[in-house]
Amino acid sequence: MDKKDHVDPTESSIHTDFKNNMTYGEYLSLDQILSGQNRLSDHHDEMLFIIIHQVSELWMKLILHELKGAIEAIENNELSSAFKMLARVSKTQTQIIQAWDVLSTLTPSEYMEFRDSLGQASGFQSYQYRMIEFSLGYKTSHVLKIYEKDEKLHAQLKNAYQKPGIYDVAIKALSRAGLPIDQGVLQRDVTKTYEKNDSVLQAWLTVYRNVDTYWDLYELAEKLVDIEDWLQQWRFRHMKTVERIIGFKQGTGGSSGVGYLKKVLDHRFFPELWDIRTAL
Repeated sequence: MDKKDHVDPTESSIHTDFKNNMTYGEYLSLDQILSGQNRLSDHHDEMLFIIIHQVSELWMKLILHELKGAIEAIENNELSSAFKMLARVSKTQTQIIQAWDVLSTLTPSEYMEFRDSLGQASGFQSYQYRMIEFSLGYKTSHVLKIYEKDEKLHAQLKNAYQKPGIYDVAIKALSRAGLPIDQGVLQRDVTKTYEKNDSVLQAWLTVYRNVDTYWDLYELAEKLVDIEDWLQQWRFRHMKTVERIIGFKQGTGGSSGVGYLKKVLDHRFFPELWDIRTAL
């Protein structure tokens, strides 16, 4: 018997006959996933560009899945379940951040060889990223127009746009715990981007000054800070990678490119959770 035909007796239970059983590739739909890297140029490095963005979109799908579950858990006062989901979001965010390190191996000269193939397609149009922003409470109605081409997708985005974000349900958790929150905040129009409120600031200060009493709310706050911290690091790495590859050129989607990416670095999703660091 050839060595290559030898089966380790300790592994004799390994399944090899899949004529009537589902395989690993079938379970993961690998044929569909791995046939989706369709280069529009002959340039070697376009494959890198496509895969990095596809991988990031897969991670974003998981983030949205976990955020949705966490929002529902907080609404149902099941904070411990939400903590696990939010921790997973943070770990997933680290993977997306590291993707920029791989993309940054693309040099300006290499990217220019296939950039025109993108036309007006741009990461700015990532609908999953917009849904993440919506889930975190950052609502911008003008971006919905980008998705009108696909009625089903547009309806999906509009539905996400009209739902409360995770900070909205966190603030309601503060109220349920007996901490005074202005009614205007509790009943606010959730299609508007959240603006900081003194009653929310005072409630979080009470939580942080009485950690033993409000441990669950304290942990919730720190989980939210983790997510915003990682998201801002993702934005920063995005901005620096774009600057490294195309400098200050306009983005393919029409944005100002690096200029736009620098501006969004100043936005805060959960402002009171950052302000209390100074107030404590």
